[in-house]
Amino acid sequence: MSRIGKRPIPLPPKVAVTIAGQEVTVKGPKGELKRLLPGTVEIQQEENNLVVNRANESRSARQQHGLFRTLVANMVEGVSTGFKRRLEIQGVGYRANKSGNNIVLTVGYSHTVDIVPPAGVSLEVEDATGKSVPQGTFISVNGIDKEIVGNLAAKIRAVRPPEVYKGKGIRYFGEFVRRKAGKTGKK
Repeated sequence: MSRIGKRPIPLPPKVAVTIAGQEVTVKGPKGELKRLLPGTVEIQQEENNLVVNRANESRSARQQHGLFRTLVANMVEGVSTGFKRRLEIQGVGYRANKSGNNIVLTVGYSHTVDIVPPAGVSLEVEDATGKSVPQGTFISVNGIDKEIVGNLAAKIRAVRPPEVYKGKGIRYFGEFVRRKAGKTGKK
């Protein structure tokens, strides 16, 4: 039995779950999320907990048991508290500007890069203390769907990943970049 899959998912107050066949709908103070579960997994609500079980003991059911329990737990956490990924920009002249809902990145190219967030995700430019500013070196990606928030943060990082010689680029907040020594020169 999957150790992750057999753990119940506690439901916080103000979160409502609707189960219609294999479709799970989770509503909370931050919004609403839906997910269609495969036939190999069954979900039941027991008092203030959700329990995810396998429909049978097939290999695919065993593989998907823990995965879909985690996906449903992320839905519950997303509609109750939300998710946030922070990115840090390092480099001389590198910065992010807030332009409406979009963010404009100036990261050493001959042009600027516009980042347009998908529906349900908000982008903020912050200073080092986490306070929202119009121009800064920290970007915050906020939303209720963990997958969309993580994908957008990865796309922003991919605009200018941190390079290994000077450490310039966009990195996740707290990410450690291993530095190379470079050439030592003529002796």
